[in-house]
Amino acid sequence: MGEHRDDGQTRAGRHAFPGDRSMTAPAQVDVCIIGAGLAGLRAAGRLSEGGRSICVLEARDRVGGRTMGGELCGEPVDLGGQWVGPTQHRVLALCAELGLELYPQYAEGLRLLDIGGRLRRYRGTVPRMSLLAALDAGRAVRGLNRAAATIDPAAPWLAAGAADLDRMTLDQWLRRTLFTRDGRRVLDIMTRAIFTCEAHEISLLAALTTIAGAGSLEVQAEVQGDGAQKLKIRGGAFQLAARLADRLPPGALVLQAPVHAVEPSETGVTVRHAGGEIRAGRVIVALAPALAARIDFGAALPPLRQQLHSRMPMGSVIKALVAYERPFWRARGWSGEVVSDRGPFGPVMDATPPGSPHGFLVGFFDGGHSRALSGAPMDLRRAAAVKALQRYFGPEAATPIGYVDKDWIAEPWSLGGYAGFTAPGTLTTCGPALRLPCGRIHWSGTETATRWIGYLDGALEAGERAAAEVMASPA
Repeated sequence: MGEHRDDGQTRAGRHAFPGDRSMTAPAQVDVCIIGAGLAGLRAAGRLSEGGRSICVLEARDRVGGRTMGGELCGEPVDLGGQWVGPTQHRVLALCAELGLELYPQYAEGLRLLDIGGRLRRYRGTVPRMSLLAALDAGRAVRGLNRAAATIDPAAPWLAAGAADLDRMTLDQWLRRTLFTRDGRRVLDIMTRAIFTCEAHEISLLAALTTIAGAGSLEVQAEVQGDGAQKLKIRGGAFQLAARLADRLPPGALVLQAPVHAVEPSETGVTVRHAGGEIRAGRVIVALAPALAARIDFGAALPPLRQQLHSRMPMGSVIKALVAYERPFWRARGWSGEVVSDRGPFGPVMDATPPGSPHGFLVGFFDGGHSRALSGAPMDLRRAAAVKALQRYFGPEAATPIGYVDKDWIAEPWSLGGYAGFTAPGTLTTCGPALRLPCGRIHWSGTETATRWIGYLDGALEAGERAAAEVMASPA
């Protein structure tokens, strides 16, 4: 069978949301929400239910933000965020509310660890490596978890020694803590997979805050137990945004309406966008700080909020799915899960849709590996992914029948993913501005969450919190 060459994104729009949406914004509403990702849509829904008139302005031609639907070999796939963990209570409740079915991430069989030039097979959560390296990596993980347990993710800048933790990069801490080469390689893999950046780019305090919001580093990295990758949504996580959008009042969602200016006054806010302008009593900016930086707020923002916009870059990631005639790795007793220090493609997991005759693998170019390939032709990334899969799984991986990816770095309305992170010195100086309203301007987006920061669940928390702020504020 010849390879399926559709890039999987040309038909993504039909999975983005059902029905047409208005291209014309109302002239005046109680609340204008900028951004139709999960945070913005959740806030909009809560406000509408509370009796507020709303308008959601979205720059893209779809809803979903950093969730996105695509298609591969006739099957719907997630090109953005997709996994759900057992302790992510908001997204679990929303799935139940929307009638979306969850199913377990396939994890049966041997896992693969490609590290230090050797490919190792193992079961459970502990990779096969030298006892000294395993002890070294385990000690570092426990140290990060202990330190994270002292952090309040709602106010990490108030933690004991916060300034010292924020001054230090995660890389500096790892260099002081780890003694074995393989132990360091394991932690570098985890850093890129979780934060989509290199360890020298993120402050230690920022890393600890994200870990604190999830409960532990292992929970963020794992499929098993309470792992954040344990569950998936049948038909795709992009359906969350689609169904939330479908619940909005007619005419409340306007697509292809990038906002270029927000002008507050004592009595309201004027939002200027590509299609005109809208007058609102209050505004919720449901965007990552790096995207909010593109909006002209004039003199409305205090200096710390402005600084935050320029000091909170997005992570770097390209997500790719590779299709095969059948899931041959399952027949060999492998789970399809691979982590590798060699790059550029990994981690990798089984992504076969339930009931599909084909076999799908999903993997990531992350951190520095993604920046090296961002903007390159898709065929070049496909070749790099297939080459890596051949190393992991052997000759059968050389003949895929389909490939699709999403270069989130090159996405102009995302600038990267999974989320924004703070460079050294940012949280303790600018962090208090992350959620603090600026007059009639309120802030949302998964970066503002206190639990599951950077995840679907965090986006929902952020939307609910921003809506509650507005509801409690004077008109």
